[in-house]
Amino acid sequence: MQAPKISKKAEGGFTLIELMIVVAIIGILAAVAIPAYSNYVIKAKTGAALSSVASLQTAVANCIQEAGGDKTNCNTTSSGTPTAIPSFTPTKELLGNPDTTVAAGVITAKFATGIGSGVDGLTFTMTPSSADGQTTITWNVATTVTNDTAKQTLLKNSVGS
Repeated sequence: MQAPKISKKAEGGFTLIELMIVVAIIGILAAVAIPAYSNYVIKAKTGAALSSVASLQTAVANCIQEAGGDKTNCNTTSSGTPTAIPSFTPTKELLGNPDTTVAAGVITAKFATGIGSGVDGLTFTMTPSSADGQTTITWNVATTVTNDTAKQTLLKNSVGS
């Protein structure tokens, strides 16, 4: 009697080297994607901060117009003053009064924490200017922010940068 032949079938699956190649590819993709995503988040949060300051820009523009072009009395002060700028309500991106204020028409805003490296706790200022006889106000932006993405976002529409 003859013994039955046992045949071995090759197991299906991946070899160790194939799995290591996949892990290496995922690592390379993550190394590229994480900084890009981080910059995207910082840019979005900085843009949100600029949008939240728009109410102060409007208040300063109205104050300057009502004062005949004089911005010296456009301050964040008590509401009894006719040219008073209302206090800024804090947002996720910007701190409130006394860190975000208006003095002589110049808006100074301080970033909250959680925005990103080179942005947290730093400030930017927006200084209004208008040519004589014109009602259009342009805003010159200066900042202590060191993050390049945030700085580009802040200075993008600035006239004086």
